[in-house]
Amino acid sequence: MQTFRADLHLHTVLSPCGDVSMSPAGIVSSCAAQGISLLGITDHNSTRQCRIVKELAEEQGLFVLPGVELTTREEVHLLAYFGSLEEAEAFQGWIDDHLTVIRNRPELFGYQVVVDRDEQVVYQEERLLIASLTTDIHETAEAVRAGGGLVVCAHVAKGKNSLFSQLGIMPRGFCPDALEVARKDHRAQVCSRFPEVSDLPFVCGSDAHYAEDIGKVTTEFILETPGLSEIRLAFSGCGGRTVAL
Repeated sequence: MQTFRADLHLHTVLSPCGDVSMSPAGIVSSCAAQGISLLGITDHNSTRQCRIVKELAEEQGLFVLPGVELTTREEVHLLAYFGSLEEAEAFQGWIDDHLTVIRNRPELFGYQVVVDRDEQVVYQEERLLIASLTTDIHETAEAVRAGGGLVVCAHVAKGKNSLFSQLGIMPRGFCPDALEVARKDHRAQVCSRFPEVSDLPFVCGSDAHYAEDIGKVTTEFILETPGLSEIRLAFSGCGGRTVAL
C-alpha cells in the first residue's frame, strides 16, 4: 500500500472563476512542489481541460482523476470523478445535452478557455459554465453512475451551492459516495447537524481557483495504486484501503 496526498477539487482557467495561474502547467507545477500526487480536475460543468492536465501530470509522475463540478437544477454542486479520460469525455456529451444555455459574458463572469501545454488558447466555451443543469440531484447522480463515475457532494458546510444550503436535508433515496468539506473540523459540524451522514466517508478539497490555494487542505488516501477503483475501495474501507482527512 502507498500513501497519496490528494487535492481533488481544482479548477482550471476553463472555469470562469479560474485565475490565469490555473493553467495545466501551473497546476501540475504547484502540485508537484507541494507533494500532491493525486489531483482531481473539476471545472464547472466541463471536462474539456482534463486531458492536457493529465498528460502533463503523468510526465511528473502525478496521477489525475478526470472530473467535473456539476450544478444541479437545485443549484447543488456535485463533484463527479471518472476512471478514464474516455469516460469523462463521453460524459461531456451528457452535460452538453443538459446544461442550461446562457451565453457567457466574459466581462462579468470571466473567460472560459481550454489551453494547451504552452498556455495557448485552443478552445473558448461560449456557454456560461456556472449555469445549472436541467436535471435534479437524483437524475444527475444517476447519470454520473451510469457513466462509471463516483459522486461526491461538494463543500457541504458552505452556505451556498451545497447539498445542505440548498436543500436543508439529505434527500430520501440519495446516497453519495462521499461528502467534501473545506476544513477538517467541518466534518464534526456537519455530522452534528445531520447525524444521518456520520457513516459516510469525507474528503477535504481546496476548491482552488488560484494557484496559491492549491493544497491548502488535502486528503490522504492509502491505496495499492492510484485510480478510481482504488478510491472506491477506500471509501468502503476495503482491503486495507483507507481515506483520512
